[in-house]
Amino acid sequence: MRLRVEFTTEPFDLDEAPTHAVVAREVIQGAELDAVDVGPFGNTAEGGADEVLTAVDSLLRQALASGATRVSLQVNVIDEEIR
Repeated sequence: MRLRVEFTTEPFDLDEAPTHAVVAREVIQGAELDAVDVGPFGNTAEGGADEVLTAVDSLLRQALASGATRVSLQVNVIDEEIR
């Protein structure tokens, strides 16, 4: 099974990326995922179910430990035949 995760961390800072946002992006970029897209208002990544779920666990733990007060995420199952 393949999954897509989309996430944002808060609080926002329009002048400089907060530590929790940088940490969350580093977790996703360092995970064994593909189709990673990071941006100022949202981030998306795709991969196998085990890899995505492992990355989400690490993302939540590290972002919250780095000052995030809210992490919004959505996980979708991707139909491999549509890709």
